Amino acid sequence: MVADDLSAPLGQDRPPRRRLTLPLIIPQAVIGILGLFVVILAGWAMIVDEPFGGEPYAVATADFAVVRGAKPDEPGAPPTAQAANVPPATAAAPPGSKTVTIIDGTSGKREEIVIPSSAPPGSPDPKAAGNVDQRLTESSRHGPLPKVAADGARPADVYARPVKAIPGKPNAPRIAIVVGGLGIGGTATADALGKLPGPVTLALAPYGGNLAELAARARAGGHEILLQVPMEPFDYPDNDPGPQTLLTSLEASQNIDRLHWLMSRFQGYVGIANYMGARFTSFEPALAPVLREVSKRGLIYLDDGSSQRSLVSQIAGATNLTFGRSDAVIDSVPTASDVDRALGRLETLARERGTAVGMASTLPVSIERIANWAKTAESRGLLLVPVSMVAKRPASETRKTTENTR
Repeated sequence: MVADDLSAPLGQDRPPRRRLTLPLIIPQAVIGILGLFVVILAGWAMIVDEPFGGEPYAVATADFAVVRGAKPDEPGAPPTAQAANVPPATAAAPPGSKTVTIIDGTSGKREEIVIPSSAPPGSPDPKAAGNVDQRLTESSRHGPLPKVAADGARPADVYARPVKAIPGKPNAPRIAIVVGGLGIGGTATADALGKLPGPVTLALAPYGGNLAELAARARAGGHEILLQVPMEPFDYPDNDPGPQTLLTSLEASQNIDRLHWLMSRFQGYVGIANYMGARFTSFEPALAPVLREVSKRGLIYLDDGSSQRSLVSQIAGATNLTFGRSDAVIDSVPTASDVDRALGRLETLARERGTAVGMASTLPVSIERIANWAKTAESRGLLLVPVSMVAKRPASETRKTTENTR
C-alpha cells in the first residue's frame, strides 16, 4: 500500500448523488388553479342574486291568509300606496289570529299576513277575556305596574273571580288551592291550564316567556292569578331563587325597585306570593316596606306557609294589607297517595275552621290528583274557591264593608 492511498480522503472516488427536483411547471400549475378558483368565486358573488350570502336557511309552509287592503279608489286609501311601499289599511283579523308584516329585503315591499288561531272553533279568545284594566296600571322605568284606580278600585277586587255558593249550603267549607311555578316549563304549564278547574288559583313565576299571554289565557280559563316574588332564603346564595331576588342586605329602596321589576313582568294578578324567602320574611326591616308597597298597590299577599318564622301575619295589620296564608303544601311528598292524603287533611281543616288554603307545584302527579279531587269536592259539601275569597281583609276594609251593607 502506497502513502497516497493512506493519505487520500475516503469516498473521493464515488460518483456524486443526483438530487430530485420537481419541474418548475407543477407549482406554477397549482398557483394557476387557485387563482382561477378565486376569480370564479368573486365573479359568482358579483353576478348571482343571493341575499342570504350563502347562509343556511329553512323554508316552512304555513296556512296564511292575505289580508287585502282598501282599493285605491276607496276612502282613506291613497292611490299611490303601493308605489310608496306604504302598507294598505287591513281588514279586521279573525278573533285569536295574529297579523305579521312581511318586508321584501330587496324591494322593500310590505305585505300583511294573518296567521289563523290554533284554538278550536268556539273557544274563548284569551286576549278578549284577559284584558288588563288600564285604570289599574301606571308606567314606570321597568314597565306597567299595578295600582289603585282613581275611583278606589283595587286589582285584588277587579281581577277577582268569585264563585257561586253551593245551592242550599251558603256556609259550605271553602278550600283554596294555589298551584305555583307556572310559566317555566311549557308542558307543565299547558297541563295546569288544560286540566285544572277555574277556581284553582295559578301563581306565575316572573322568569318565563310570553307571561302576558299566559296570564291572559289563565284568566280566560276562569283562574285568578298571582305573581310569585323571589325572596332570600337562609342558605342564600347557595340556594338562589333567581334574578331580582329581594334581599335583607339591600336598602328598602333597592328592594322596592326590584319588586317593581318583578311586578312589571305581566298584569292582571290579584296579588303576590313569596317564592322561598325564609330569611327575608323573618326580617322586619326588609319585609315591612315591601308589604306596605303591596298594600299601597291594592294587592293581596299570600304567604306560602313554608316558614314558621314568617312575620307577615304580624305586619299585615299595620300595613293595611289583605293577607292569606297557606295551611299546607299538598305535594311535599310527590306521590299520588300522599297528595290524596294531604287533600284529605285540607278537607278536615276546612270543616273545622270554615276555610283552608293549600299550595302545590306543577308536578304532573299534583295536577292530576288535584283535578280528580276537584271533580267530587262539591258532592262532599266543599266549595273550591279562588284565593281572594279566603284572604283576610284589613280591619279598615272590613268596617267599610259592614257599613255599606247596613
